[in-house]
Amino acid sequence: QVLKSHGQDYLVGNRLTRADIHLLELLLYIEELDSSLLSSFPLLKALKTSISNLSNVKKFLQPGSQRKPPTDEKFIQEAKKIFKFS
Repeated sequence: QVLKSHGQDYLVGNRLTRADIHLLELLLYIEELDSSLLSSFPLLKALKTSISNLSNVKKFLQPGSQRKPPTDEKFIQEAKKIFKFS
C-alpha cells in the first residue's frame, strides 16, 4: 500500500534507505522459501528487482560475497515446525 500510495521509487521517498534494504532481505528470504509467494505483489517484486540491480547490492548478492547462504531444507522444516506452518 505504501508503494502504491506515494508513487515514489522507494519506501521513504526517492532515496534508498535502511528500510528498503531490510525489506529486500525479507523478500529474498521469502522467495527462497517459496518463489510463488510474491506473485500477487507486483510492486514488491519490482522494488526487489530495482534494489537488487543497484551496483553495490548486486555485487553483495553475488555468490562468494559476505551474504549469508540461503537457508537449507533442514532449517526450513525446523522453522515450519516451530511456527506451525505447512
